[in-house]
Amino acid sequence: MKKYQGVFIKNARELANLREANRLTANILDAIGDEIRPGISTMELENIARRMCEEYHVRPAFLGYSGFPYAICCSVNEVVVHGFPSSSRILQKGDIVSVDFGVEYNGMVGDSARTYPVGEISEVADRLLYITEAALYVGINEALPGKDVHSIGTAIQRFVEARGFGVVRRFVGHGVGANMHEKPEVPNFDPGVRGVTLQHGMAIAIEPMVTEGHYDVEILPDKWTTVTKDRRLAAHFEHSIAITPHGPQILSVGDRGIVRYKVQYPANKENF
Repeated sequence: MKKYQGVFIKNARELANLREANRLTANILDAIGDEIRPGISTMELENIARRMCEEYHVRPAFLGYSGFPYAICCSVNEVVVHGFPSSSRILQKGDIVSVDFGVEYNGMVGDSARTYPVGEISEVADRLLYITEAALYVGINEALPGKDVHSIGTAIQRFVEARGFGVVRRFVGHGVGANMHEKPEVPNFDPGVRGVTLQHGMAIAIEPMVTEGHYDVEILPDKWTTVTKDRRLAAHFEHSIAITPHGPQILSVGDRGIVRYKVQYPANKENF
């Protein structure tokens, strides 16, 4: 595995394993999404993930990572990221729930996230999910060889803020590969400095976290659960992608293909 500007460049074998890790990740997220409905506990979603990891003979990448105690991050309503699943947290009609998940396969890590509606949701929640997912594809469209990685965040921030929502600054996307978090950092906003030049063979996770209100967040006493400071809604969508000479290639695609909330890929910015 070579490096460029401190970033690992994957060879064909490594990319194949990374693609498979992400395929399995996406399949499990598809299965979790099938079960999301009013009345289900978030721990039941955790159980689906663990059971399917056993069936696929893979390890849940988040479990034990830096001490995180679960296979999925399950974040409801005002929880932005890193929420704990719980048998006492019963999803209600009108909730939104973000599930961030990954697996380890053959030395490579898959990583993807989606936000799901629980039954019929409010107009503002629907638009929040729509804009957050759209922002993900706006960012993906910027992931071209020769471009600065920070152009991804600049495009996401402009897109989101022009539509009246906030972009979380506390957390960013990242490189993916043999480790869940590799260089480079992939901000969802314009950090105001130059970043790494994207090259063929890089693999990154783009993951906008968008808020209904202000972008400020706070971390709860469990040292993981992150909520919006104003307690308004937040959404989170993520794909792992490979940088190729022919444009960005989404890796986190399951057997059903790319599963979307509302947005087609590639995103046509005129539609938003």
